[in-house]
Amino acid sequence: MMKKTITIFGQGYVGLPLSLSFAIHGCNVIGVDSDSNLCSNLAQGKTHQTEKYQGLNIQSVLKEQLENGSYRITSDGASAVQQADTIILTVGIPVHDGLPFYDYFDAACQTIAENITKGSLVLIRSTVVPGTTENRCKSLLEKISGFKTGEDIFLAYVPERIAEGKAFEEFETMPTLIGALDKTSQLKAAEIIQINSKAEIIISDSPTAVETSKVLENLQRDANIAIAQEFARFSEAAGLNIFEVIQLANTHKRVNILNPGPGVGGYCIPNAFHYLNARAQELGLRLPLLALARKQNDQLPQWICEKTSDLLRQIGKELSHCKIAVVGLAMKDFSPDDRLSPAVEICMKLIESGATVAAYDCNVSSHYSFKVESYKEAVQDADALLILNRLYEAFDPVQGITRMASHPVIVDTKNTINPQLLPSGSLFWRL
Repeated sequence: MMKKTITIFGQGYVGLPLSLSFAIHGCNVIGVDSDSNLCSNLAQGKTHQTEKYQGLNIQSVLKEQLENGSYRITSDGASAVQQADTIILTVGIPVHDGLPFYDYFDAACQTIAENITKGSLVLIRSTVVPGTTENRCKSLLEKISGFKTGEDIFLAYVPERIAEGKAFEEFETMPTLIGALDKTSQLKAAEIIQINSKAEIIISDSPTAVETSKVLENLQRDANIAIAQEFARFSEAAGLNIFEVIQLANTHKRVNILNPGPGVGGYCIPNAFHYLNARAQELGLRLPLLALARKQNDQLPQWICEKTSDLLRQIGKELSHCKIAVVGLAMKDFSPDDRLSPAVEICMKLIESGATVAAYDCNVSSHYSFKVESYKEAVQDADALLILNRLYEAFDPVQGITRMASHPVIVDTKNTINPQLLPSGSLFWRL
């Protein structure tokens, strides 16, 4: 049987592991990305992602698939589309000032439309504003290519539902949704999904219903996190450990309260409300509960900064004259992904308030002027320590506290420190 050739636009946290997953399962895969530096690194087998497949890190998987020719990377989207029988789009839609920004997404769709060959299948896997596949992609593909979807070319919406760090596993085991207007597109999409998935496939005649379900998956977490933060404020006022309270509540089989934290980051959850709200506004609807949850979560970095300032004042110090050590720059625990990271925002806000910041994160490769190379360097003579993420590296943050200034402030948003182990004179606060 002839190998399928799959072109995948976007080689980020979804696109790269998805490409390698198809390559592992016997496809010829062409990865496309407009970032020339990213393309150069991938061609050399270099990536900062931390996914694993059957015990192998993603760097080893990448090098193996490059060497056997099953995966290659290019910035030439036109040629890649012309060579493929299936084109998958994982290009994100960023949000600017609360509005979805389609330029990158549309540019990829246009390249596909200009170069697609008859009989090809297009799968949209990006998280999108509900209605995008039908009202934007379909019309653009037909207008530019001159082909009719469902007859000459085929189109389906297939959202990715993976958790970062579990990509290879969840491509294979997570139930997959397919939304397509015609049966042939549905069947062709299912055929592709079954290449690297053993899980249930659920098919809908409405791409918009599937798009909406994906946005709601993310919004449910956004709202749940906002609830957890409010529970945390109550627990603090009542003198309780919120992490213990949540653990106790979650012993109920139908309860799953999320842990609070320093904010909500990453590409998916913070943008989800704006995707749904864009469509809601077109329909003349308001989403007050979801808007409030997003607002509350957006305010968390500022609140953490204000709390740090208040704690410093309790020991007679002003934030503007202090050094703040920070552990964690990623958008969540055990992650290299710093997109829309609340930890980075906290650092920036502390600096804007006049503080000196020294942040350590062995997972994040991005350069920041306030980033340092070691935990020891971060805590040296620091007046406060903020634990914002759990890192892959095993270290005891308590050991470094002896390097800090006298009477240090410790802000633990991850429940990592036993306050009984802290030196006397430390001022400890748990989220």
